[in-house]
Amino acid sequence: MHEHELEKSPGGLREHLVDVGVDLVAEQGAQALTLREIARRAGVSHGAPRRHFPTHLELLSAIARRGFEELAARARTATADPTAHPRDQLTALGRVYLDFALGHRGMYDLMFRHDLLESGHLGLRDTSLPLFATLVDLVGRVRPDADARTVAASLWAALHGIAQLWRWGSLQLATGTDDIAPLLRTALDAHLGPERHG
Repeated sequence: MHEHELEKSPGGLREHLVDVGVDLVAEQGAQALTLREIARRAGVSHGAPRRHFPTHLELLSAIARRGFEELAARARTATADPTAHPRDQLTALGRVYLDFALGHRGMYDLMFRHDLLESGHLGLRDTSLPLFATLVDLVGRVRPDADARTVAASLWAALHGIAQLWRWGSLQLATGTDDIAPLLRTALDAHLGPERHG
């Protein structure tokens, strides 16, 4: 499809560029996301992306938003059962987070790039904050005695740290295991208290 045809197509060139960026980050990581390479893969002139994304950060932010949308959709599915205990929902949410971080490394790196987070283009209010609100709600239901926002933020930081250190191989070396599940369980126990059985 030619550039002018893309401009007139339903998603248009803007969405096509983001689609190409999503594929590129999955294949080659966040460092591969240059305007020139995205334009080349999209089959458009190297100046075409600037008509829709005046800065590189704006295009990267649009690609990262797709990652947040996918993570949020997975989180909604994991916590959809209204009869499930909040602790079980938090366990499912933690698994989803770690699975996403380990299975979509390039996108995960992009989503948490400090320059994107600080730029304002990413729209954290519409991307990660709703996911954090779910985490706060579930933590509050398990720990009504605590400041749920603080506990949820600390739990998120723990999950993020586990994901990063696992990716680097540090935790496997330190724990002598290739099973990440005990780390998730321990992080939940540390923030929510030990799980009560029966």
